[in-house]
Amino acid sequence: MAWVILIIAGLFEVLWAVAMKQSQGFTRLWPSLVTLVGMLISFALLSWSMRSLPLGTAYMIWTGIGAIGAFAVGIVFLGEAFTPLRLIAAILIVSGLALMKLASPA
Repeated sequence: MAWVILIIAGLFEVLWAVAMKQSQGFTRLWPSLVTLVGMLISFALLSWSMRSLPLGTAYMIWTGIGAIGAFAVGIVFLGEAFTPLRLIAAILIVSGLALMKLASPA
C-alpha cells in the first residue's frame, strides 16, 4: 500500500509543479492555491509512505515521478522541446527509478 500512496504523492508533485508554472510567480490566485494545496497533499502522502519505505527510496521515487511527470506535461501541454538528449535524460531517470524499486524491500 505504501507504494501506491507514494505514486499518488508523486502525481500530486506533478500537479503542484505545473500549477506553480501557471501561477506566474504566485501572481495568479487559483494556480497559486492549487500549488499550495497540491504541495500539502503531496508532502503528507510522501510522509505516510515513509512509515514503511526507506527514506532514500521513497524520496527518489517521489522526485523521479515529479521530474518525469513535469517533463511530459511540459512537452505535451506547454510546447517545451522534445529533443533526443532530453529523451535520453528522461530514460535514464526512469531506469534509475526502476533499479531503486527493484533494490528496495517489498
